[in-house]
Amino acid sequence: MSLLHPAQKRILDTIAAANPPDLLSLPLDAARAAFEAGQRAWFATAGDIAETRDMEVPGAAGPLRARLFVPEGAGPFPLLVYVHGGGWTFGSVDTHHPITHPLAAFSGRALLSFDYRLSPEHPFPAPLDDVLAVLAFVRDGGLGPRFEAGRIAIGGDSAGANLALGAMLTLRDAGGPVPETALLFYGCFAPLFDTPSQARNGAGNYGLSTRQMRWYWANFLGAAADAPPAAAAPLEADLAGLPPLYLNAAGLDPLLDDTLLLSAKLSAAGVQHRFDLWPGVVHGFLRYVRDLPPAVEALQAAGAFLRER
Repeated sequence: MSLLHPAQKRILDTIAAANPPDLLSLPLDAARAAFEAGQRAWFATAGDIAETRDMEVPGAAGPLRARLFVPEGAGPFPLLVYVHGGGWTFGSVDTHHPITHPLAAFSGRALLSFDYRLSPEHPFPAPLDDVLAVLAFVRDGGLGPRFEAGRIAIGGDSAGANLALGAMLTLRDAGGPVPETALLFYGCFAPLFDTPSQARNGAGNYGLSTRQMRWYWANFLGAAADAPPAAAAPLEADLAGLPPLYLNAAGLDPLLDDTLLLSAKLSAAGVQHRFDLWPGVVHGFLRYVRDLPPAVEALQAAGAFLRER
């Protein structure tokens, strides 16, 4: 049983005192605006970055808003393509700036974050297609000679971790170049709602709830809800042949068992991976880097893993 970290409790108390709206009860545009506003309250940066540049990159159906972080140093820099979370329904380069900025600083890699198409307007495979398009863009040298197109990692949190792993599996199955590693932060890897961690942590006391996850998965899968493809639910996929991976999970997360199950399945498939479990924190804890010491420590650990690569 994971006890709530004191700093995490203060954050949850602050959020509760602000009386945030139930996003599922709002019109989608209003819910997205509320999500963005809620995340702005926790905006922070950590680590030293030489350059931050807003730009556009090509997606599968048109240009996508993106943000490029360049760390200190002369380069050329290896790359980390980062896929934000938000239940495939919310999120942006802005909401996840508190994750992406430190990751670039701590890893020594350039980092590209981008706004993929969101569900339910654009269900699977549209978000995954955008991730694959951005990977192809950077693999083809689209960012220029300061960046090593042959050294690409991918990362993501929550729904973004799902898309990052789905992209790796899709590229592996197509025989194309696969990112050299992936950072998978507290991911959702299959529509599982009856796991022990859902039962312990899914009532909403720690933020994310099982009710929300049912809604998010329905948005994402759309017509594929009755038979999710393996690229949408990677726990159902054959994981053999993937490169070494980095996983983390939060001790008070309804999705904790997703990562535990993924770790066990990776071990059975002979895939090397590191798994860090952070006790006392909740789903999405990395976004609270300003006020939550374990968030800084977790991002430093992920950055160190990439440096070791």
